[in-house]
Amino acid sequence: MFDFNPLDLIAGIPGLIIAMVIHEYAHARTAVALGDRTPLLMGRLTLNPAAHIDPVGLIMLFLVRFGWAKPVIIDPRNFKKPRRDDILVSLAGPAANLVTAFLALVVLLVLKNVMGHLSFGVYEVFQLIIIYNINFAIFNLIPLPPLDGSHVLMQLLPPRMAYSYARLERYSFLILIALIVTPVLSMIFIPLQRLIWQIFMLLLLPFF
Repeated sequence: MFDFNPLDLIAGIPGLIIAMVIHEYAHARTAVALGDRTPLLMGRLTLNPAAHIDPVGLIMLFLVRFGWAKPVIIDPRNFKKPRRDDILVSLAGPAANLVTAFLALVVLLVLKNVMGHLSFGVYEVFQLIIIYNINFAIFNLIPLPPLDGSHVLMQLLPPRMAYSYARLERYSFLILIALIVTPVLSMIFIPLQRLIWQIFMLLLLPFF
């Protein structure tokens, strides 16, 4: 899973930044749209990468092609329907990553059809934008606190079970390391990556 190819690392910089910024901006924008101005007051309603990038998460994205950014802080008490709106905010980030990956694929295919040939560098940059955004979406949907998937699950659980589940966060980093050093994470990622690619290609089949 680890990839230290220097060319890939350089070509992946746009994808890394786009994946992180789009993800967190989507959280912030959705929260504000649903009535919580906390992200706006904390300077997160911006596409400026400096506001969103988490150094450790960025390094993880470089090394294993998934990671995380600075979490957008929200106050569910400001929502009209706290449980529903918290789920919508949580899903907004992964959804934005998948839309970004799909649009990048569209642009790549259009450029290839129009120009007939793309340089290796251009192709690699677009390919990594797609890969990083897909992986960012999948990773953040893992139901492990404090990832987005855990927020969705906690809102669906009865309050007492949700409270007990939230206490897993103290062990999250250790669980994450265990997932990385074992085949478990690949067993999650690879089938979902293939499924997403198949859906993308089916959607684009009539046009390319």
